[in-house]
Amino acid sequence: MRFSFKKIFEKGVELVVLKDEKTGTSVSVLPSVGVALHDFTIQSGNGPVNIIDNYNDLAQAKKEMTVSYKSAKLSPFVCRIPGGKYSFADREWEFTNKFFDGSAIHGLIHSKPFAITHEQTDEGSVAVFLQYDYMKDDPGYPYRYACHVKYILSANNELKIETVITNKTEKTIPIADGWHPYFQLGGNVDEWMLRFNAKAIVEFDDKLIPTGKLLDYDLFKDLSTIGSKFFDNCFLLNNGTSLPACELFNPQNKLKLSFFPDNSYPYLQIYTPPHRKSIAIENLSSAPDSFNNKMGLIMLAPGHSKSFTVRYQLSWS
Repeated sequence: MRFSFKKIFEKGVELVVLKDEKTGTSVSVLPSVGVALHDFTIQSGNGPVNIIDNYNDLAQAKKEMTVSYKSAKLSPFVCRIPGGKYSFADREWEFTNKFFDGSAIHGLIHSKPFAITHEQTDEGSVAVFLQYDYMKDDPGYPYRYACHVKYILSANNELKIETVITNKTEKTIPIADGWHPYFQLGGNVDEWMLRFNAKAIVEFDDKLIPTGKLLDYDLFKDLSTIGSKFFDNCFLLNNGTSLPACELFNPQNKLKLSFFPDNSYPYLQIYTPPHRKSIAIENLSSAPDSFNNKMGLIMLAPGHSKSFTVRYQLSWS
């Protein structure tokens, strides 16, 4: 069979590996640390290349996930909530799990262990299904919900990640979803080229919190060299076209990554870390602080589910 599924242990980490045996393209997932994407590897003329900036081992993953959030699953909120406080259902709530700056950041399940429920392999693809049940873990979010994640590797170096959130509470709950992967294409970010189809940029204050305004933005509409540009911004996308919402390209080695989020991910967050060896490109269902500003916030009724999908296409020309 062309596609395969297996579990391996590497440097103390249990990995789920999805592989296209014909091309050698593979994807590995770290179930024990927030179902993080650990690698997405393509075979090049110079051997295998992993485009995911990941952790060296389990100890580093557990230590640094709440600092770097590399490949973190963002749920039930994305990015920052200032002071960890928000109002909902005529009450004030405050998260106990906070970042060093006092804000609540990147949700509540980024370090949680996901259970592998089953896998599926056929001639066209291989998939793994994983689940985490949030059980009112933080008093700032006293609701129950299930997070189902499905990784699917198919031909043409295509990875699709589907998330389904199901409300297990007898009340409507606020919810947002996203991912926080860091991508590395070899060399330095300054040399790479970027294009994304944005209709606006979300205006931030000096603490990276949206002001509520959307501003016109016309840079990087065409593939352009990143250069010394620093990103820590959120953009509203022009979704609904057949073209990639975003493209990242290294002209030195001809490696290109294309992003195809569905309409459930209308926002794109981009961040360039100081070392400039990788770049975070985050598909989000809402803007940061949506529990307060309501920009993209989803109100999920009891027993109802909401799905979110992004597809990555990796090519080497």
